[in-house]
Amino acid sequence: MTKKEKTHPEVEEETQKTLSKEEELQEEIEKLKDKFLRTSAELENYRKRAEKEREETTKYAISTFARELLSVADNLRRAVESVPEKHDSPEKLLHSLMEGVEITEKELLSVFHKHSIEKIDPLGKPFDHHFHQAMFEQEDKDQPPGTVVHVLQVGYRLHGRLLRPALVGVVKGKKSDPIETP
Repeated sequence: MTKKEKTHPEVEEETQKTLSKEEELQEEIEKLKDKFLRTSAELENYRKRAEKEREETTKYAISTFARELLSVADNLRRAVESVPEKHDSPEKLLHSLMEGVEITEKELLSVFHKHSIEKIDPLGKPFDHHFHQAMFEQEDKDQPPGTVVHVLQVGYRLHGRLLRPALVGVVKGKKSDPIETP
């Protein structure tokens, strides 16, 4: 027997050590597998929770705005209900009704302002295709071509982004003068 050859007990001991190492490594693999599966499950649960929160945020994002508009709707209802079926003075009734509607409009514009909704009222200003939609052209010798001379419907912006363009009438230019847009 040479020095390199091992005896039966030594081989058995070395085999036990190797088996023990393999068992440890297998245990470590199982622990890592378990940790991976748990982490994957946590990540999936987090993704689902985040998606649900995003959907709810999107769904209810305007709830504060809507809540503030309820008082405007209430005031309009009060204005309608304030008109009696029989009345002695239609002029006085019409005047008080107009006052109520004007107050309600101011309240509505205040709510818009709180939520960064700006009114676009371009009367007398140059036509801007980014914020206006020309509905018709008309001749007007007192105004330069491309000037907004009639507003059919005001427009609105939200934080500077167009919500709705203003519908306008514009001064017609001469055939050789195109409407200038800024």
